[in-house]
Amino acid sequence: MKIDLKNIFTANLPADSNDTNQVRQVYSACFSYVNPTPTSNPKLIHYTKEVAELIGITDDDVKSNEFLEAFSGNKVLENSKPFSMCYGGHQFGHWAGQLGDGRAINLFEIEKENSIYTIQLKGAGKTPYSRTADGLAVLRSSIREHLCSEAMHHLGVPTTRSLSLCLSGNQVLRDVLYDGNAAYEKGAIVCRVAPSFIRFGNFEIFSARNDIQNLKLLTDFTIKHYYKEVESEDKEKYIHFFELVANKTLEMIIHWQRVGFVHGVMNTDNMSIHGITIDYGPYGWLEDYNPNWTPNTTDREHKRYRFGNQSEIALWNLYQLANSLYPLVNEAAPFEKVLSNFKDNFEERYYTMMSNKLGLFKTNRKDKKLIIELEQLLQVTETDMTIFFRELSYIKKEYSTGCGISIVNNSFYKPNELTKSVLKEWEKWFKKYMLRLNEETISDEEKKSKMNQLNPKYVLRNYMAQLAIEGAEIEDYSVLNELVELLKKPYEEQPEFEKWYAKRPDWAREKVGCSMLSCSS
Repeated sequence: MKIDLKNIFTANLPADSNDTNQVRQVYSACFSYVNPTPTSNPKLIHYTKEVAELIGITDDDVKSNEFLEAFSGNKVLENSKPFSMCYGGHQFGHWAGQLGDGRAINLFEIEKENSIYTIQLKGAGKTPYSRTADGLAVLRSSIREHLCSEAMHHLGVPTTRSLSLCLSGNQVLRDVLYDGNAAYEKGAIVCRVAPSFIRFGNFEIFSARNDIQNLKLLTDFTIKHYYKEVESEDKEKYIHFFELVANKTLEMIIHWQRVGFVHGVMNTDNMSIHGITIDYGPYGWLEDYNPNWTPNTTDREHKRYRFGNQSEIALWNLYQLANSLYPLVNEAAPFEKVLSNFKDNFEERYYTMMSNKLGLFKTNRKDKKLIIELEQLLQVTETDMTIFFRELSYIKKEYSTGCGISIVNNSFYKPNELTKSVLKEWEKWFKKYMLRLNEETISDEEKKSKMNQLNPKYVLRNYMAQLAIEGAEIEDYSVLNELVELLKKPYEEQPEFEKWYAKRPDWAREKVGCSMLSCSS
């Protein structure tokens, strides 16, 4: 296996002077050198050919024992210097101090076609940042990460990628719901790929410790290697960098809202500096359209990370990043301008995106009211978000108002319980919608095609991932493999997979893994 690996991060930034793998506070360093913990009996369950090709790994490489050993943590490749990063973060709105890569180890970087790819193992063992944990991961959470990374990519959502999923051969003790009922589960390791795994928290830790020298080093490094479009100097450089991060974060959140994705744990240490979705824990897709839904059991009471609040949390997190970068600029006004623009731009982008989901592509100020009324209606009765918008594409301009409700009827969880008053409100909305639809100049066929490129037919519902997990637990990977293929083409009809185009089944409504998820998920 020939890999032209690099050690860009470690070659340019300060290392922890302590080379032992003991849990501790790490100061004046961006990272600590640490090797993965060897596994007892590794087995490759699945790999993503597209990601392998992206970083120059062939099919023959994947079949080799060297690949298995390297990407299960059993072998450190020659000339590589594995490391875990030091960072802090705000968790659920509170400063948590040092956090760091508690169960992630960066193996090396690959530079290809002017892009940098960082290769990281998740669940490969203890690091200096593991706190009270073991640094390991279980099959359950690893399958969810592997599937979701690739599902999001094919949905067109900025994300980390997943190269491989391996069983470790070890048993790992986990308390799924943090209720005192710990049990042993199969251990597993995911190999993640991203430009880098630098987070907002990497900057926060230095600023919180008043380590301005290393704050500047890290920021200059990030700009030099990942934000080459920043050509300004001095203070302007840092403002331009922050503005680009804010714009990329905005783009990511718009995509989350478009497909109904809920991250579940938007702490600042889970926010990528690249504006990509990172750290798939208690995530989920909206089943019924409920802006107040969060998949995270830890967040159940306050619902800080609920679907409808994701843009506000992104903005709050950007405020924390701005506070961290402030010592490099010592002026608040430029940061405040970027943050103010984020709020204004999000609202404009959000309503444009929602208009497009409805098949409305001409600019019309009245669309905002139409969208707000729809969002209120979708919550009156339990309505599947994915199915509703997909079915809506079948409506033609010539149809009567009364046809609308029958076309989207399949999206209602209990269509027989729609009251006369609710049906009347739907009829009113469809009347306005049909009038607006007839203002569009594109044909019904073109409208349907454009809508279907924005509204996926298939998303990774939690119950689907749970079925893959339950199969994998007994070494049946058929559902896992089927979902991998399905999720490669989420916007296509795929009649052979029609069974997955369905509302959440009743058995999954309250089932652990389908509705209730913890941060260990």
